[in-house]
Amino acid sequence: TAHGAAVLRVELTGGAAGTSDEAYRLTRTAGGLVLRSAHPAGAATGLYAVADRIRSGDAVLPAGRDGKVNTPRFGLRLLDTGSVGLPDDPAGFAAGDDYSLNTDVVGPAVLAGPPYVDTAAVARIAAQFRQLVDRGLAEGYNGVVVPGFLEYVTFAGIGDGHQVYPAGDGHIARAKAMVAAFGPVWRYAHDAGMKVYFATDMLALSPPLQRYLQRRFGGLPTGDARFWTVYQAGLRELFTALPYADGLVIRVGEGGAAYRFPGWDYTSRIAVKTPASVRAMLRALLAVAGEGGRDVVFRTWTIGVGSIGDLHTNPRRYEQVLGDIDDPHLIVSTKYCLGDYYSHLPFNGTLKIGRQRRIVELQARREFEGFGALPNDLTTLHREALRTLLAANPHIEGIWTWSQMGGPLRAGPRTLYLRAGFWQMFDLNVYTAARLAADPDADPARLSADWIRQTFSTDPSTVRAIGGVLALSRQAITKGLYIGPYAQRTVKALGLEPPPMMWIFEWDIVTGDSAVLDSIYAVSRDHLDEAIREGDEATATARRMRDLLATTDPAAWRDPAQRRSFAAALDYEVDLFGTLAAYRTMFLRHAQWLDTGSADARTQWLAARSRYTAARDEHLRRYTGNVDLPPYSFPAADIGLAHAERDLAMARLARGLLVVLVAALALGTSAGQRLLRASARGR
Repeated sequence: TAHGAAVLRVELTGGAAGTSDEAYRLTRTAGGLVLRSAHPAGAATGLYAVADRIRSGDAVLPAGRDGKVNTPRFGLRLLDTGSVGLPDDPAGFAAGDDYSLNTDVVGPAVLAGPPYVDTAAVARIAAQFRQLVDRGLAEGYNGVVVPGFLEYVTFAGIGDGHQVYPAGDGHIARAKAMVAAFGPVWRYAHDAGMKVYFATDMLALSPPLQRYLQRRFGGLPTGDARFWTVYQAGLRELFTALPYADGLVIRVGEGGAAYRFPGWDYTSRIAVKTPASVRAMLRALLAVAGEGGRDVVFRTWTIGVGSIGDLHTNPRRYEQVLGDIDDPHLIVSTKYCLGDYYSHLPFNGTLKIGRQRRIVELQARREFEGFGALPNDLTTLHREALRTLLAANPHIEGIWTWSQMGGPLRAGPRTLYLRAGFWQMFDLNVYTAARLAADPDADPARLSADWIRQTFSTDPSTVRAIGGVLALSRQAITKGLYIGPYAQRTVKALGLEPPPMMWIFEWDIVTGDSAVLDSIYAVSRDHLDEAIREGDEATATARRMRDLLATTDPAAWRDPAQRRSFAAALDYEVDLFGTLAAYRTMFLRHAQWLDTGSADARTQWLAARSRYTAARDEHLRRYTGNVDLPPYSFPAADIGLAHAERDLAMARLARGLLVVLVAALALGTSAGQRLLRASARGR
């Protein structure tokens, strides 16, 4: 403990210690500390909490908690699979062109033919998964979501067992091989005390399955309850083959070729696009889940898809689609914000309604905010979100933290959670999200400091300095990567709501599209100086963060290499934000010149153009080829710049032509003709 050694005894009381299996009491006695719980889950929760306090240098028994019941506020605390199964391929990351959205974690073990799986690769994936589970448990998580469904299923429960896959079809042997190879891998989490959920897009398809559905139903009638009997059979088989599975997570809003894993023919299609089809699907799959006391987790992420395209953000659509489904085995999972994981967005109003069990989705490695390469302490934001949503909806019972998930998993910085790169930068958000799920009222600064002590240093001055860096991180991000007067407005275009970061396209492409940039100017026009000033303020904030870190003594860090990585990340942030500040000034002043004809705006645009091109060149020189801190992409911006420079040439030409035209018109007048005759006589 913080004050010396002590004896900790664990007692399973067999009686009610609280309202949850995870409830426990910690009591001080003459012989030391006693942790009592009615259930092993409570004992485990208490032991992990005690271990966390010891690692943080905190009192094991906080003041005022002697003998009190402790219960995590959110009973379900899910984690994604992190970087498990993702290739650590420096050359691939350096190329920066793999924008696949496939999330299959079994890829390195997949073989095209028999025996279908590479056992050595399975062993490597298993080791990565065990590392993730052990870390997740220590940080406070009690569940994991594993991608997969169709690859474990043969549809043997339909007809004679060969209606979908004929006898001898390789899909049968592959599914059996996958169950045999990976079933024990995922079971490790269950045996360690975690819930295990499998996740799939719907419709999940393979060529034989699609042919069978078309033969039997004449197409893909997802609103027909009979259609879903096929997937009911598949889900029963999954739960039989992997009996420890606690449920299935379903997404219907994304799918297609970008999500397909190269090398096999399992695919997904966006085909569940109406309220009727969602309800038919859920009722069918919930019937199977209810047979074994399992859950169906339905994600509301359906942006722009059919008549349910606004399910994620529209409370009225939520009620239309899900309002009459009241099933204890249904959990509805929704991102905390009103859109994707951008800053400047309100909290999601659909999380404030509904009778269903709910969980809140959080992203630790923010895909639109540097992809984990920049300091970005989300603790205060997540605390505010959870407290606000929980106050409005008592049915919220869990979180799902994405430590790696979201966006192209094989592009951007080479930061693989727990495995490669400076992944500690976003482990902060993984850690504090679990702590907030246990206690949404916890002090964010205290949580961040606990993580710093566990991760970097226990030296008080070093902890304070790093804490200061993290406290400034959101200010830098929200000004450096966003243009405030635009980002803070709700903008609609063609019936859609563009995201608040339109000038940087997903995920690191700086746009030069004149329609986009002129729209940003139009929205920001009345606050243009503020919009420009924010870029320089972000750069100055990043410099303050860098200076704070520089005050720390390398010898006070647990690992001096981490200090070097942190310092490099802050150098990168200063450089990036300086480049982006110059670019925003350039395109906003250019738009202002076109709008107003102001000579001052033109002068400022030309100055910013020189500043931008110099900063861009330096940014590319410093970071091209750096897989941990890759440069942002500026070709699109430079195309826009070339167009803008033509605007200048055209403006000069237009002015010249205007002079000629005015002169010609003037010479055509009576006075002009007299002037010409007088000039001729003078010659």
